[in-house]
Amino acid sequence: MQKSRGRSAGLGLALVSALAFGGSGVAAKPLIEAGADPLHVVWLRVAGAALVLLPLAWRHRGLLRRRPALLTGFGLLAVAGVQVCYFAAISRIPVGVALLVEYLAPALVLGWVRFVQRRPVTRAAALGAVLAVGGLACVVEVWAGLGFDALGLLLALGAACCQVGYFVLSDHGGGGDDTADPAGVIAYGFLIGAAALTLLARPWGLDWHLLAGRAELADAAVPAALLLGWVVLVATVLAYLTGVVAIRRLSPQVAGVVACLEAVVATVLAWVLLGEHLSAPQLLGGAAVLAGALIAQSSVPKDGAGVVARTAEPPSPAAAKAAAAGPAGAATEGRPVREGTG
Repeated sequence: MQKSRGRSAGLGLALVSALAFGGSGVAAKPLIEAGADPLHVVWLRVAGAALVLLPLAWRHRGLLRRRPALLTGFGLLAVAGVQVCYFAAISRIPVGVALLVEYLAPALVLGWVRFVQRRPVTRAAALGAVLAVGGLACVVEVWAGLGFDALGLLLALGAACCQVGYFVLSDHGGGGDDTADPAGVIAYGFLIGAAALTLLARPWGLDWHLLAGRAELADAAVPAALLLGWVVLVATVLAYLTGVVAIRRLSPQVAGVVACLEAVVATVLAWVLLGEHLSAPQLLGGAAVLAGALIAQSSVPKDGAGVVARTAEPPSPAAAKAAAAGPAGAATEGRPVREGTG
């Protein structure tokens, strides 16, 4: 009974995380289009979240001594890496396309599991990966010589790679006798991510006047500070906390299935609020990407091993569990400890 309740709670948290992550790109893109540098928006997001989570970092300060590698990997990949690549991508290509590219994560995980770890993968998982890649070809319109900015697509692919690290590290932090509290991992992940991004983004050159102005969202002028507050509190703090806890209560593949909703939410919101319409072939391709991700994430290796998640601290996405499983965007999954991410 207790296990069933824990699973139900995990599914609820995974759903909340997917919905929260899904709104990040839609809220951030107006800030970028208003003149804010994508790197500065990322820094504001990460630094703002780090400030909010500072009390949790102090409460779990023992993690710095016990799990430095986990915290560093989570901060550089699941926080800084995902955010930088995703926000830079949406500054050049539609939000929905950027997130769908991230769902190549299951295919990337399968390749890592099969060719690097040399572990067997099921035919269903391989089929899911092929379906995801084929769907992606439709999303980016390869027949037109890539219908979108090549650099933007490359950045979105980078976000997919970092998202794999989010899943693996999220699941890895809670195994064995040395369980790392998810709140502490996230708090220090953002502190480390903010420190790394400060060197990269150079926020002292940020035009702070933009935050006092307004940005266009759905043909309406919305306070920039309100959009930033949503990005920090909802699409970051809430999304990461619920996502990582969900990964610990579920299995990565189950949480990954729910995480697929992130791409759907983001695409619909971008369509309604940003006017980013996708063609019929792109919508079909997006459906294929999500279907492939679902199949890959729900197909565990024949040996039953969740794979990566429990074998190493370094990053390497959506571990077998997650893809045979796989981000995103984004960002919620099965057991102990975004990406994502967006």
